[in-house]
Amino acid sequence: MSAVEERLAELGLTLPQVVPPLAAYQPAVRTGPYVYTAGQLPMVDGKLPVTGKVGAEVTAEEARELAATCALNALAAVKSVAGDLDQIARVVKVVGFVASASDFTGQPAVLNGASELLREVLGDKGVHARSAVGVAVLPLDAPVEVEILVELTAD
Repeated sequence: MSAVEERLAELGLTLPQVVPPLAAYQPAVRTGPYVYTAGQLPMVDGKLPVTGKVGAEVTAEEARELAATCALNALAAVKSVAGDLDQIARVVKVVGFVASASDFTGQPAVLNGASELLREVLGDKGVHARSAVGVAVLPLDAPVEVEILVELTAD
């Protein structure tokens, strides 16, 4: 077990299986020292635990937890192409999308769920640049979607 996966276990988390693509794309692609993940939904055991708009059917706190699940799914996608999460030199960027009710403006707080999970798991390597974007709707009516860009250590 890698040191990163040991840290996940200390936090009471398990790295999930990679979420299969919903369309014609790969969950993650490696180019040079970088891994780009596709947008990761908060899937748990192949299902969305909740659907709807944040600020309407989904609370901001629920969405924050879902964003953390998205980040965990993104780490699984990274491992699928990097082979070992200990190869992560740093998380460079996180982009998060929040399906938002028309008056909801708390997208940054929702995305803190993903950012804080990455920092807890990876330490300083998990601190990153980020965008938090409110959108009208996401695939499968998911409340949140997160993608990450990771730099790997030299082979």
